[in-house]
Amino acid sequence: MPSPSLKYAYFPGCVAQGACRELYQSTQALTQALGIELVELKQAACCGSGTFKEDSQLLEDTVNARNIALAEELQLPLLTHCSTCQGVIGHVDERLKQAQQQQPAYLEQVNGLLQQQGCLPYRGSTTVKHLLWALVADYGLAEIQAQVTQKLSGLQCAAFYGCYLLRGQTSLAFDDPYQPESMENLFRAVGATPIYYRGRTQCCGWPLSSYATTQSFQMAGMHIQEAIAAGADCIVTPCPLCHLNLDSRQPEVARVIGHPLGLPILHLPQLVALALGITPQALGLDRHIVSTHPVLAKLGWA
Repeated sequence: MPSPSLKYAYFPGCVAQGACRELYQSTQALTQALGIELVELKQAACCGSGTFKEDSQLLEDTVNARNIALAEELQLPLLTHCSTCQGVIGHVDERLKQAQQQQPAYLEQVNGLLQQQGCLPYRGSTTVKHLLWALVADYGLAEIQAQVTQKLSGLQCAAFYGCYLLRGQTSLAFDDPYQPESMENLFRAVGATPIYYRGRTQCCGWPLSSYATTQSFQMAGMHIQEAIAAGADCIVTPCPLCHLNLDSRQPEVARVIGHPLGLPILHLPQLVALALGITPQALGLDRHIVSTHPVLAKLGWA
């Protein structure tokens, strides 16, 4: 086990507590198995998923300054398990830390609005980190490999990073935004084989889905078909919004592109937790729209 033990202020986000409840479930199961302590920020607000700034940058910054301040009060890093939440909150944190040095009047405005609502001020004293990076950089791949009890040998996994995780922030301390390897390295640590394909660093199409549904589904379908053609047994994503477009809407995607698909889509913590011997039922793998049975059958668990 890593020492000292890891502890985070946990920002679960909206989708993991609703449409993708299995992500919340599997994150809890994985972190408990690894001995990682999560202090859930139950008073946190939705990050806005990038929509707040369409009306007001000040709104996005103030809402998420409050979210970060909740973690600062605990003197803990803020942990997300959603690429979109990471991109939005991480970028706000970058912008406000820059404002501390270059635009102190703007930060005073943000903190003034927080004070009016009886909220703690943003101090810029913590970090915002996705679960992927916490596993790779904080816990460590060697330590995860040592915890594996059900090696995922023979399982070919295609990463789908999501655009917010890679390019939502100005700088990316833990990976290359255009040629990332953190998910593939994690796959190798749990015994799976990484599959490379063109769409793994591109947008899933979710942001278009409310006003350009056909184009959104065409994007998703293209990525899924490329992963299938590359030999993937499943796609693994660190973003619940990508999961919604690639899994929940996959039957509709297949109809739009006129081609059958049927590729299982896993949340990142589900894959890692399987390698630790946590049961599929405990990880909510029965909640997916596209059946995960082929993945479990290949591993000899179905």
